[in-house]
Amino acid sequence: MKIVIADDHAVVRSGFAMILNYQNDMEVVATAADGIEAYKMVARHQPDILLMDLSMPPGESGLIATAKINEDFPNTKIVILTMFDDEEYLFHVLKKGARGYVLKNSPDEELVTAMRMVYQGGIYIHPKMANSLVREFVNKYQTTDESDPFQILTTREIEILPLVAKGYGNKEIAEMLFISVKTVESYKAKLMEKLNLKTRPELVEYALKKKLLDF
Repeated sequence: MKIVIADDHAVVRSGFAMILNYQNDMEVVATAADGIEAYKMVARHQPDILLMDLSMPPGESGLIATAKINEDFPNTKIVILTMFDDEEYLFHVLKKGARGYVLKNSPDEELVTAMRMVYQGGIYIHPKMANSLVREFVNKYQTTDESDPFQILTTREIEILPLVAKGYGNKEIAEMLFISVKTVESYKAKLMEKLNLKTRPELVEYALKKKLLDF
């Protein structure tokens, strides 16, 4: 299987590449430092699997890239590699098309197993997170409570939220994302309304709580 690895730390990319290239049935054909570069490498190499870190500051995050890559390159299966054993992240990346969720502190053997399982058409979730999926399934049919507002944010709103929290102005965000200032203003207003937030300090606190800021 052909693999692309995306992580913002070069030493991490090298380490995982060494582990995977050691396997007889795996070949790392490219690496990337953020979501934008990951998209380019997937477009160029058409890998079977993209192994991608969830948090890659200051570049595009794995959460944003997952949705874009899954939509444009559905034949490339995405395995998320992360430090976060957070069920909200798990639900989001699965909804955006990821086929695997592996914690970075997992043994090498688990990563290899996950890659093979996903390559063969399965879905791999770290055992620690499996209970979260069961609870979500049960709660779906046992409660009528409103969902966490974070769950209804669009991909673009999730992309803009941490940039606003970090203090970037509308023009700066527009230039980063290649959209108009007016579009940025519209997305900001919508996400603030959805999250029921009034001020930037409230947004910063919310972004920290959701682990969307990584300085």
